[in-house]
Amino acid sequence: MPIDVKPHAYDPDLNPELFEGVLARRVVAFAIDFIIIAIPVVLASMFIFVFGIVTLGLGFALYWLLPAASVIWAIVYFGVTIGGPKSASIGMRVMDLEMRTWYGEPAYFVLGAVHAVAFWFSVSFFTPFVLLVAFFNQRRRLLHDILLGTVIINNSVRAQALRMAGAH
Repeated sequence: MPIDVKPHAYDPDLNPELFEGVLARRVVAFAIDFIIIAIPVVLASMFIFVFGIVTLGLGFALYWLLPAASVIWAIVYFGVTIGGPKSASIGMRVMDLEMRTWYGEPAYFVLGAVHAVAFWFSVSFFTPFVLLVAFFNQRRRLLHDILLGTVIINNSVRAQALRMAGAH
């Protein structure tokens, strides 16, 4: 059974515009995605609260579903958005970022979902110090990016604009 080892598709020395400003914009994209994920969770909490009052306390029992529903919602959100045609969550799209595999293919549902889970586990277990990994590699990949074989780059429109700005 032959193993097909593919080379890295994105060379930061040949295409620095793909990685320019990615880390800072990733932080903003994370904040946008966090808000998008939090809004339905907060609305569900408010609904359960009102439902609990209307049902004289019986509805408050639904609060035990909220943590699991929140996790499922976040995993589905990242799987669908990152696994979609733009290979980017809504926050990443706003910030002109996209996810690719290290060999250049677009992301897919399972990769987007696992990427979110890997991020939360790595930050939970290894503290935010795992984010410092990005400062020690040219592609600005975080620990979970390296483990999953992904890279976050500027989308083609932004990369082209940076290329044109650098040519002047």
